[in-house]
Amino acid sequence: MIKKIIFYIPSVEGGGVEKNLFLLIKYLSKDFKKIYIITANKIINNSKKIKFICPGTNYWNDKSRLLKNIICIYLLIKNFWSTKVVIVSFQSNLTSILLSKIFNFRVLIRLNTSVKKYIDNTLKKIIFKFFYSLSDVIIVNSKSFQNELNKINLKSYLIYNLNIYGKKRKSLNFFKNFKGLKILNIGRLVEQKDQLTLIKSLEILKKKKINFRCCIIGRGLLEKFLKTEIVKLNLNKNIKLVGFKNKAEHYLPESDIFVLSSKFEGLPNVLIESQKYGIPIISSNCPTGPNEILMNGKLGELFPVGNYHNLANKLFKFSKNKKNLKIKSIDAKRYLKRFDPKINSKKYFNLIFKEYEKL
Repeated sequence: MIKKIIFYIPSVEGGGVEKNLFLLIKYLSKDFKKIYIITANKIINNSKKIKFICPGTNYWNDKSRLLKNIICIYLLIKNFWSTKVVIVSFQSNLTSILLSKIFNFRVLIRLNTSVKKYIDNTLKKIIFKFFYSLSDVIIVNSKSFQNELNKINLKSYLIYNLNIYGKKRKSLNFFKNFKGLKILNIGRLVEQKDQLTLIKSLEILKKKKINFRCCIIGRGLLEKFLKTEIVKLNLNKNIKLVGFKNKAEHYLPESDIFVLSSKFEGLPNVLIESQKYGIPIISSNCPTGPNEILMNGKLGELFPVGNYHNLANKLFKFSKNKKNLKIKSIDAKRYLKRFDPKINSKKYFNLIFKEYEKL
């Protein structure tokens, strides 16, 4: 049994990254004497095998990722500076790489979001490649993501997201007793998730006299801005921002269709969860992940990033004829094996074990 493993995630925000991390830890816990999770969020945990190394106060919970990362640097050095350990970094990867070189740790980096947002010019590509080539292992969660790294000669290992098969249902009051089209979006209210494109498409849908309601689950810096846009477009009776919801996937069965409007992703967990629940999907064809999950449109509809006219057209067609997309959502369940937690957690274990042997 491997003795110690550290997972590094300064900011726990309740999204897909965290969901994958905690599910992975659950499956790996039998293989480790002790699992440490370093984060700046105060988290109480009673497990004997899993220990959170975090501040004893909630003060840092809502601070910036930069401040949280500084706190976690201190926590990592304080607790492990003289220890031989393997770090699996799910966030603030550059920090994990530099600390591993200073203190002679082994480090596995898990990239969560398309690198196109980091390397949009030659200088950034050179800097990105230099630092990430210092890591011992790079893990990505989609083939197209892996291809992005291949283009800059960085080797990576593909491990798909982990997804459990159980299903539960929670109700949304905004959808209760509503007979029209029910649209759902789940994601942080940030520029990356681009809910503004969804909102603009729904203005067009309303002009076409479609009876619909849309729930957007999530919180973030753009909440006030999006609320203003909804009022400005006279959509306040059609769209509701319902805030953060724990285990948001349980609200998927309340909807007729799920819409992902992101500008970039890694492998969006919420699309996999929608497939699990058999919910039809319309997604932006952003880098990376949606095209791969939806198998180039075989398992759902794709629209160009930011093209709200195209999205509105697809929503309008779905409102008039749901059959085609429902057939695709049924077919999608046959391909969920790609995200099997036992298979994919074993792949993580094998990579971690190889690095542990090198200590």
